Amino acid sequence: MIYSTPADWRGASHRRVALFGMSGLGKTRISSILRDEGDWFHYSVDFRVGTRYMGEHIVDNFKREAMRNPFLRELLRSDSIFIGSNITFQNLAPLSTYLGKPGDPAKGGIPFEEYLTRQRQHLVAEIAATRDVVAFIGKARDIYGYSHFVCDCSGSLCEVVDPWNPADPVLRDLAGHSLPVWIRGSDADVEALVARFDRAPKPMYYQEEFLLKLWDDHLAATGRTPDEVDPDAFIRHGFRALINHRLPRYAAMAENWGVTVEAAEIAAVRDPADFTALVAEAIARKGA
Repeated sequence: MIYSTPADWRGASHRRVALFGMSGLGKTRISSILRDEGDWFHYSVDFRVGTRYMGEHIVDNFKREAMRNPFLRELLRSDSIFIGSNITFQNLAPLSTYLGKPGDPAKGGIPFEEYLTRQRQHLVAEIAATRDVVAFIGKARDIYGYSHFVCDCSGSLCEVVDPWNPADPVLRDLAGHSLPVWIRGSDADVEALVARFDRAPKPMYYQEEFLLKLWDDHLAATGRTPDEVDPDAFIRHGFRALINHRLPRYAAMAENWGVTVEAAEIAAVRDPADFTALVAEAIARKGA
């Protein structure tokens, strides 16, 4: 770790952290607090994925939909309208919409092969966006004059790395230049996330081997053909399995590359000083 002791962390003139864990446990909230109330540069991997690396795919998808409408088709072909994606740190809906859900097109699904293509695009994009942390740490300090740096990692980071491989290139970049901090949820947090997802299922990124098994199991269990699958039913079916798949990967990332804080501890953070103290405690626990 780049900070071996709490004193190293507290005394650092340029503190750098990478927050990772399940979506919904506070990564973006804490990053926003640090950005708004402290001298911290906020780097969002999902934002970078949706703008730098998948922005053209997203906008092309919007244009395909627009071309189905005769009125918009003529305006688009004559360059009379502009179609863009308004992704923000707080609103990543354009990226989620592009990833989509596989299944019945009458229910908003896309063909499974197209779904796989988009998943593979996301894999490449997330790896590149995460490795861009190295460059942005320098930009944050040298161009914008920020003292500290927080990377708001994607919830799927654990799917695009091998946390047990000491030579994993993404984790070597991330941990070589920042302190990875796992926000670990309790069993109650997991149940709350599952309940929230059940109310409003959203597109997700899956490791391909895991996704293929999940898809085959769902087809076998429902007896449906791929174009008969209810898209929301499929991703609801897979969400708890996805959490169970990710938890040991998150744990290995924290054990081998960083430190752990509890979601309840993160929820109690109100300002940058609270966060600095919490990370110092996490480093001390790791050392013990």
